[in-house]
Amino acid sequence: MRRIYVNEKWCLGCHLCEYNCAFSNSAETDMVKALKDVHINPRIRIEEEGNIHFAVSCRHCEEPLCVKGCIMGALSIEDGVIMIDQDKCVGCCTCILMCPYGAIMPSDTGVMQKCELCVKNAGGTPACVESCPNRAIVFEER
Repeated sequence: MRRIYVNEKWCLGCHLCEYNCAFSNSAETDMVKALKDVHINPRIRIEEEGNIHFAVSCRHCEEPLCVKGCIMGALSIEDGVIMIDQDKCVGCCTCILMCPYGAIMPSDTGVMQKCELCVKNAGGTPACVESCPNRAIVFEER
């Protein structure tokens, strides 16, 4: 299965992946309308430590602890992609505690959100990969 991988040596810490993720997961067709005067809540997050920058997103584990720990059954695996059913999620945060990578976070509505590889909105390549100017984020099979 293809997954997102990050080469922190190439990451500039520009946060374009975050903005494009937030835009891609909004219902808008215009980026300015989607993000102007809005605190973005992307499903990928840039972490910084000194001169090192790296993107944190769901790794779509083969045996995901988050899915096993979800008390409502809101997390499931569909074709290798871990998905969240927003209607089932009650925002208990158990999945956040279970994820060893810190890749699940609350959404603006209080339920959880995570990277779903843009399967519902980009149709091919995740928005963060497409927008990375330095090609530090790749979508490939390893």
